[in-house]
Amino acid sequence: MRAIVTGGAGFVGSHLCEALLAQGHEVMAIDDLSTGSRDNVAGLLDHPHFTLFVHDVTEPYFAPADRIYNLACPASPVHYQRDPVKTVVTNVVGTINGLRLAARTGARFLQASTSEIYGDPDVHPQTEDYCGNVNPIGPRGCYDEGKRCSETLCFDFHRQEGVEIRVARIFNTYGPRMAVDDGRVVSNFIVQALRGEPLTIYGEGQQTRSFCYVQNLVEGLMALMENPTETGPMNLGNPVEFTIRELAEEVLKITELDLPLVERELPADDPKQRRPDITRAQQALGFDPSIPLAEGLRYTVDYFRTRVNRS
Repeated sequence: MRAIVTGGAGFVGSHLCEALLAQGHEVMAIDDLSTGSRDNVAGLLDHPHFTLFVHDVTEPYFAPADRIYNLACPASPVHYQRDPVKTVVTNVVGTINGLRLAARTGARFLQASTSEIYGDPDVHPQTEDYCGNVNPIGPRGCYDEGKRCSETLCFDFHRQEGVEIRVARIFNTYGPRMAVDDGRVVSNFIVQALRGEPLTIYGEGQQTRSFCYVQNLVEGLMALMENPTETGPMNLGNPVEFTIRELAEEVLKITELDLPLVERELPADDPKQRRPDITRAQQALGFDPSIPLAEGLRYTVDYFRTRVNRS
């Protein structure tokens, strides 16, 4: 099949392109390289079935496609808050352009949505029928509400235009190819540790997250795309919950470093708890996020050792 992956030079997108190529598909990665990187797909550029198209998805584009994976959007607070208006436009206009292409070509369209749909949740763990607790005018609103609108567009195109859609709500994901400066908690802790700096936690570090290794997430995305009946929305993530303090301690254990933890004030609208209920994904897809945090962190630390030494 011919697959388009918008955001294909990003952290998750590059792993997805690699996995699709391994299955024998033709892959076009579309990325404006604002947060993605050529380095992430450097090993794919000579592949006869891979194309990197440097393009902003807020501008219309056309290519033949059987599958469209829409991952184009800054995904870390540091990046999406840098230009919040652009973040909203990327989510809304970028999704419209992808859905219009799907309508034109008959492609199946997968939207990479997010656990941020649920905001700072009042329900724990989060199930797909929970509508969320989101602040639409806070500093995270550009991403949270942008993704919520993307989901709306998917279902409206499905109802109005007959587009085949799949909506995945992605929970915290980590692994090789995360950007050194992306500000996400896993990369922050690893980079600080490898630089011999204190690890910064916010509040007392008792807020929780559930961390899914990127390989497991990609398996879930591809399984959802190829499921014949499921539209979603469907949670994809690892349901094993850790406090941020526990994550910091695990990073120090793996790096074999003895560094202090420094507490800072919690940012606005930072979720206190985050854990997916993945019952639907387990039943419909056989989804099994099998790589435990300690193992995935070892792979990720090995990757960052080379990146931090170069930076």
